[in-house]
Amino acid sequence: MSEEVKNNSVKAWVKAARPQTLSGAAVPVMIGASLAFKDGGEDHFNILAAALCFAFAFIMQIDANFINDYFDCKKGNDNETRLGPPRACSQGWVSMSAMRYGIAITTGLACLTGLPLVWYGGWTMILVGICCVLFCFLYTTTLSYLGLGDVLVLLFFGIVPVCLTYYLSHAGTTQVITPQVFLMSFSCGCVIDTLLVVNNFRDRENDLHSGKRTLITRIGAERGARLYLLAGLAGIILAAIALSVSPNSVQHSIIPISFICLPYASLHVKSYLQMKMIGEGRALNGILAKTARNILIYGLTASASLLFF
Repeated sequence: MSEEVKNNSVKAWVKAARPQTLSGAAVPVMIGASLAFKDGGEDHFNILAAALCFAFAFIMQIDANFINDYFDCKKGNDNETRLGPPRACSQGWVSMSAMRYGIAITTGLACLTGLPLVWYGGWTMILVGICCVLFCFLYTTTLSYLGLGDVLVLLFFGIVPVCLTYYLSHAGTTQVITPQVFLMSFSCGCVIDTLLVVNNFRDRENDLHSGKRTLITRIGAERGARLYLLAGLAGIILAAIALSVSPNSVQHSIIPISFICLPYASLHVKSYLQMKMIGEGRALNGILAKTARNILIYGLTASASLLFF
């Protein structure tokens, strides 16, 4: 039975914004800002630039969720066979015309929030912002149907936000992207990709029928489950390598490496085993929620390791 939500109400818009997905926006900025603070210290850490990066990431994530909600409803993908949580437009919680206004407002807010970053990073930031907005629109309308979602997550939830936040927040004279920053950006992208993998694993049958050729529909359920496991493990291995190439000795790196790897790895492997056991159906929504939790724990432990060890 559909939940009772008043049309175009605050509750409807909160559900459309999907607050449970915001960990994917927060974690890359957290890691980039932590790296910048670690390398530059208080004297060379630009807290305003970091705050703007956080705000831009949050608004862009909400914008992407609105765009996804609108176009999936328009294409008829959010029908009675949908296995994921109910969506605002398909349930009638938010009208299509209101969602168009919502997309315009969040896109405009993201641009206004990102514009001051030109002061810190130069006019190139405008090009980066345009690419982010285009990604939001093209992902739902085109790119996700071509099996490019995982590559784009690695790029726009890993490399771009981590490196960009580091570059803008590290107000030193060099602002060079170090090997540690680059490795952590890949690590972050791999970990966040697990959210897309389990989402596509759940929707694989519906995606096949709708012509959506995700990576999971191409490689099959068995390999798709292994991809979920390997993406998370690759993320923590890259994080361990990133911490081991820091100026600290190998002995000093053991504590932060353990602090990141042990909590996340244990939770991730447990989620993988549960996903394998469930196999299909709406019960996989629970694994989706646990994966979002795992990502947040990864982000918190990674940031703490960079800041305090």
